[in-house]
Amino acid sequence: MPNLSIGNFSSVLRMVQKVGGSARLMDTAVEVPKADKIILAGVGAFDRGVASLHEGRWVHPLGEAALQRKVPVLGICLGMQLMCKTSEEGQLPGLGWIDAEVKRFDAAGDAHVKIPHMGWNTVRVCKPNPLIPNDGEEQRFYFVHSYYALCRGDADVLATAHHGCEFAAALSHGNIYGVQFHPEKSHRFGMALIKNFLEL
Repeated sequence: MPNLSIGNFSSVLRMVQKVGGSARLMDTAVEVPKADKIILAGVGAFDRGVASLHEGRWVHPLGEAALQRKVPVLGICLGMQLMCKTSEEGQLPGLGWIDAEVKRFDAAGDAHVKIPHMGWNTVRVCKPNPLIPNDGEEQRFYFVHSYYALCRGDADVLATAHHGCEFAAALSHGNIYGVQFHPEKSHRFGMALIKNFLEL
């Protein structure tokens, strides 16, 4: 897990350990080629996240791992948004691994839509995938966000949720996965997702 200084990673590390896995923070980008899986986590503003990637010289080694070596990558919250092309929250381009732009929720005209979207929400699985089972059981995850990814291709949408509009709650493109929610705060549903990712 790259240490981008844009979030508290201890809860993600604890969740990995809780499901029997092993993970550590990578302090420098030279460690990326040794990783067999990568979790890109973060909270906060898009441009600050992008700047942190560039300042730490993470962009090239992460891209080589994800796009060339096909290492499984899981982006969480801001980490998922950073994998998109652009964001309405900032000016800097994202990593561009997913053909999507990050949009802000629009609460105009709907007093029931609060921004940020915060709390538990159910997700609808859109396609077979190794992370979130589509076995008929309701899948619930914990969200905290004001922006969401809008994919240009439906094939990249793994699961959706509803908050004023239907939005992509999870993405996947080959070996690249992203979740807008926080699996590390989502109890048994999050534990199952992290375990499934570790078993890829």
